[in-house]
Amino acid sequence: MADAGKAGQDFDVAIIGAGFSGLYLIHRLRRMGFSVRAFETASDIGGTWYWNRYPGARCDVESMQYSYSFDEDLQQEWNWSERFATQPEILSYAQHVAERFDLKRDVELDTTIESAVYDQAARSWTLTTDKGAAVSARFCVMATGCLSAARDPEINGAETFGGEVYRTGNWPHRPVDLAGKRVGVIGTGSSAIQAIPEIAKTAGHLFVFQRTPNFSVPAKNAALTPDYVASWKNDYPALRRRAREETRSGTIYEFATKSAHAATEEEREAEYQRRWDKGGANFMHAYNDLVVDEAANRTAAEFVHRKIREIVKDTRTADLLSPKDYPIFTKRICVDTDYYATFNRPNVTLVDIRTDPIEAITPGGIRTAGGHYDLDVLIYATGFDAMTGALNRIDIRGRDGRDLRSKWAHGPRAYLGLMSAGFPNLFMVTGPGSPSVLSNVITSIEQHVEFITDCIAHMRKKARAEIEPEAAAEDAWVAHVGEVAAGTLLTKAASWYMGANIPGKPRVFMPYVGGVDRYRRTCNEIVAKGYQGFVFA
Repeated sequence: MADAGKAGQDFDVAIIGAGFSGLYLIHRLRRMGFSVRAFETASDIGGTWYWNRYPGARCDVESMQYSYSFDEDLQQEWNWSERFATQPEILSYAQHVAERFDLKRDVELDTTIESAVYDQAARSWTLTTDKGAAVSARFCVMATGCLSAARDPEINGAETFGGEVYRTGNWPHRPVDLAGKRVGVIGTGSSAIQAIPEIAKTAGHLFVFQRTPNFSVPAKNAALTPDYVASWKNDYPALRRRAREETRSGTIYEFATKSAHAATEEEREAEYQRRWDKGGANFMHAYNDLVVDEAANRTAAEFVHRKIREIVKDTRTADLLSPKDYPIFTKRICVDTDYYATFNRPNVTLVDIRTDPIEAITPGGIRTAGGHYDLDVLIYATGFDAMTGALNRIDIRGRDGRDLRSKWAHGPRAYLGLMSAGFPNLFMVTGPGSPSVLSNVITSIEQHVEFITDCIAHMRKKARAEIEPEAAAEDAWVAHVGEVAAGTLLTKAASWYMGANIPGKPRVFMPYVGGVDRYRRTCNEIVAKGYQGFVFA
């Protein structure tokens, strides 16, 4: 397959996206002797960390674990500076990896793939770019990311606003001066929770328009000490193996061994406080039944409610910031620095748009049912069309011209989150039905990339031209994903895991809750059984 051009293809493998998935794909495939080309809409590599450069942007997975593990020299030589890395540092890491392995020469930047069509006779994919160019490849891999299709809400008059407009998911690549200005932020998800404390430091006045509050726990971020870094680097291979094979999230936390019901009220309070003081998503692992038992879950939620009331001086504001209509941890837990305390500032106002809804954006600000807010700057922090959005933006047509959007009209259907029946030789990295956003995504990326590249190498060895899932295997996996989710509290929240933030999107729980460890074992067993559930031609 290395000489695919002689058989009529431009490349063996075309990759859409040059974030962490696309970069690792290039590295693996090139070393295996395949010709490869990645196409990236942005002007440089980095994926989500290229676009999301809003004030305060940083990772919620600890730095020592949010990195590649495939090369021991790489993980030994790179030095993170903080417990939770900032966007600039993560992007610098991606650049370092790209330069170290000379990956950029196989990336076509400033290029958007508008369509991908399967040619059954040639058994190859034809990709059409926004520049009108056509590229063919035997295999097509969607490395488009789970949180890359940013969305704006449909609000009357949005186009009339006369001030500055920004989006957290597509922040300018130049300095943005908000000092002294009247700023409105729409949304209180993870990006907003990181950005709001930073914006409030310089804004003349900050208005936060909140529909649904989110639970957030303190990051307790700090500079990394040499001893802590050494504790990881001295045992990196074993720690990485543990994360991959023995954890549900692909991240090593301090995991609980008992139920919340097995502790007294005093013991629970002490344990929650200890984890709150330690900081980070470790808090959600205080007890082993917090995502499956409503009564246990309530003990954690009530602790966070008490913390909000302790921090926020105004009782009405504290009440509005306290989520009450869904269990804690059923939306991705947010990790913050001084988020709740920011609402004590005299230049910050919380606007509850659940009871005082936005009626329109005007040339001078935002009009709600209760009044008008004069603004110089409007910031959309309104999230993403998660999991499927980036794929659905591309016109993907498989066997017999079948349209992926139509197939997924009632919810995504994929086998292992890797492939969809009827779309031969089309792979997805961290697609719907895989652990993806419920995990340390780099851990999941590495596993998916290795599965895909090993599969393509297997096909070369066995002289197979096509692969796709059996419809029955896909149906069984989709049912399994739903059943596992239904055994938890996760389906009780109107979350982006369910597509609930997108009007008209089917309410289907998309990621796999079964865990990185269980998922990896399942994939390994499927390969050991000759790629059970897949059909080769």
